[in-house]
Amino acid sequence: MKASTLWIIAGIVSLVGGVLALFNPFAATLTAVFLAGWIFLFSGIVHLISAFSETGTGAKIWAILWAIVVTLLGIVILANPLAGTLSLTLAAAILFLASGLVRVIFALQVRGTGLFWPLLLTGLIAIGLGAYVFATYPGSAAVLLGTLLGIELIFNGVALIMLYLAGRAVKSAFEAVAEPAP
Repeated sequence: MKASTLWIIAGIVSLVGGVLALFNPFAATLTAVFLAGWIFLFSGIVHLISAFSETGTGAKIWAILWAIVVTLLGIVILANPLAGTLSLTLAAAILFLASGLVRVIFALQVRGTGLFWPLLLTGLIAIGLGAYVFATYPGSAAVLLGTLLGIELIFNGVALIMLYLAGRAVKSAFEAVAEPAP
């Protein structure tokens, strides 16, 4: 199977998964929480294994401590997905606020350029999203992560399908150029 065929299949699967996630954001939220828990758990284990290859006692101790924290975070999220949902929703709200604030600050630094309005607008939207999540917390926890997952899957699916279509167009253009003139 060609790579381009896999792109279209992955794009369609991602698009369908995103739509399904938006139709049931609570189930998608739980899926996102379990996925995050497993990622933290495996990441922590890999960090722990790699920590022993660190040179220097201080670096090794910090690497081991970090690995333990990440592993425990994964275990806690998997053991109590509701608490994980609440925690990850707060983390998402904080990330919205922080990224929005950074974009607004950057926008003010590039005032008078073409970057000003896009940075300012996306920064204010991110701040608004963060404020909204905090204002509706803990109720927003039930659907926020699933909604974000659904939106990400839809955009990923559209991007993969567009990549497939662009690849076909580029291939056709190259074939047209490569054909000998009659």
